[in-house]
Amino acid sequence: MQVSVKRDKLLTAVSHVTKAVSARTTIPILTGIKLKAGQEGLTLTASDSDVSIEVLIPTEEAGEWGVTVFQPGSIVLTARIFSEIVRKLSGEEIQISVDERLATLIRSGQAEFTINGMNAGDFPQLPHLEEDKIFSIQSDLLKTMLRQTVFAVSTSEMRPILTGIMWSLDQGQLKFVSTDSHRLAGRTAMVECIEELQFNNVVVPGKSCNELIKILDDDQTSVDIVVSENQILVKSKQILFYSRLLEGTYPDTARIIPQGSKTEVVVSTKDFLQSIERASLLSREGKSNVVRLLTMADGNVEISSNAPEIGKVMEIVRPLSLDGEELKISFNAKYMIEALRSLDSGEIRVSFTGAMSPFVIRPTEHDWILHLILPVRTY
Repeated sequence: MQVSVKRDKLLTAVSHVTKAVSARTTIPILTGIKLKAGQEGLTLTASDSDVSIEVLIPTEEAGEWGVTVFQPGSIVLTARIFSEIVRKLSGEEIQISVDERLATLIRSGQAEFTINGMNAGDFPQLPHLEEDKIFSIQSDLLKTMLRQTVFAVSTSEMRPILTGIMWSLDQGQLKFVSTDSHRLAGRTAMVECIEELQFNNVVVPGKSCNELIKILDDDQTSVDIVVSENQILVKSKQILFYSRLLEGTYPDTARIIPQGSKTEVVVSTKDFLQSIERASLLSREGKSNVVRLLTMADGNVEISSNAPEIGKVMEIVRPLSLDGEELKISFNAKYMIEALRSLDSGEIRVSFTGAMSPFVIRPTEHDWILHLILPVRTY
C-alpha cells in the first residue's frame, strides 16, 4: 500500500474513528485503526464490540484534493501511536507506505516514522444491514435530539436497558425517550421516510449516542439512518457509524406521565435555571443536592436549600404566571439543572400534581420536548 494524503483530512478522519477504539480490549487487532486504500480513496475503520466507525477520505471532494493512491492495499496500525504521529506531524501532506512485512513508513516534511502494522485480514468485517428500514433527518436536528435526551440515561448496570435512549417511529414522527427511573426526557421530530415505516423499542446505548453527538455536523445536511434487528447505522457524508442495540424491552414510560395538573408555574428558563444553580451551591456541598420549591400566596415562588453544616439559601422568583393549589415540593437540583440546560426555549411551563407526584417541564411555545422529574421526600 502506498498513499499520499492531506494532513488535515487524515487528522479529522483519525479523530472520528478513534472514538470506536476500545482501550480495554484483550484483542490486539481492535486496538488499531484499519487503513484501506482503493479506487475511491483512503478508508479508515475502527471498532469495539459496541460501536464501529468508518470514514472515507475521497481522492477529491468539492474540487479539493484529499488523497492520491499509488498502490492499493490495507494495514492496521495501533490507534494510540498512529493518532499521535498524525497529530504531531507538521507538513501539509503525509505519505504512508507499507512493505510486505507490514512495516509502515509514515513521512511528512523532514520527519519519518517506521512502525509495525498488523494484518488487515484479521480485522473484523463491518455488519451488512438490509436497508428496508431507513429514514432521513437533518444532522443538526439529530444532534440536538440526542443532546436533549442522553443526559437522562441510567449510568447503573442494574437495569441495562435503561442505559440507552429508546427510539421509535410512527407516521413520520421520530421519538427519543430516556429515563434512569428518577427522571425522564422525551423529544420528538418529524422525519423523512416512507409512510408505512414504523418501529419501536430500538434502544441505542447512551455511550454510542454521546460519540455520535461528537461526530455529527452542526448543519442541515441530510443523515440517513438504517435500523436492523440488533444494529443501527448512521450515514453522514463520508462517515458510517454503526452501533449495536441493547437487548430487552424498554418500559412503557407513557403511563407515568401525568395527564392533568393541580399547580402550574410559567417562568423564564434562564431566571429559573440561575436560581436553582444558586440554591444548589449549598445543597451540593451538603451532599444531598435537594432544593425546595414553595408557591406563595402572593403569586411568587420561593426557591431554597439547607445544608445544616454549612448554611441555607432562599430566593424569590417572580413567575410569569402561577395557577392552582399552593405547593411545597423538593427535588434533586442536578436533575432540574440538566433538564433546564437542555431546553432551547426562553419560557417553560412546570406542571405539578402534588408534593409526592412526578412533575413535568415543557416549553411554552411547542410540544417537542418533555421532561419529568420525581420529587424527593424530605419529611
